[in-house]
Amino acid sequence: MNKQKQTPHFLHPSTMYISKDPMWIITVLGSCVAVCLFDRKRSIGGINHYMLPYWNGDGLESPKYGNVAIFQLFQKMLDFGAKKEDIVCKIFGGGEVLGEQCSIYNVGQRNIELAYKVTGEMGISVMSSSTGGKLGRKIYFNTATGEVLQKYLVKTSQNGSKD
Repeated sequence: MNKQKQTPHFLHPSTMYISKDPMWIITVLGSCVAVCLFDRKRSIGGINHYMLPYWNGDGLESPKYGNVAIFQLFQKMLDFGAKKEDIVCKIFGGGEVLGEQCSIYNVGQRNIELAYKVTGEMGISVMSSSTGGKLGRKIYFNTATGEVLQKYLVKTSQNGSKD
């Protein structure tokens, strides 16, 4: 039987995706961070893409913020049938891609630190990561296997030459 190839899902900033079914999720990260959670026994995978580390409690609680996004992703994984003791984590992103003038805020580094802090407090093991640096990343997350493929994004200048 000829199976039609499934179209990957593109994950936008401030969102998450959880699935019991095999699915490739693609996202592009600069200073943002993606936390990938995977239940090894049940093949349930989830990923978020957050932009800033902390929600300060004002306004609407949103997965735009890491402390909200990681907790919500974890809760949704449990809702889908994952068990805490079988969940592992992979962390990606947090590059300082906007140049020196913006690095004083250290958004990328703060996003990375938050990911490790929150997952550590939740007792989730970080199996691998690719964080920091000066380049963006495009990642492909497989919800059925927990596999993550990564491609660095090379900056090009206005005249088309690579920086």
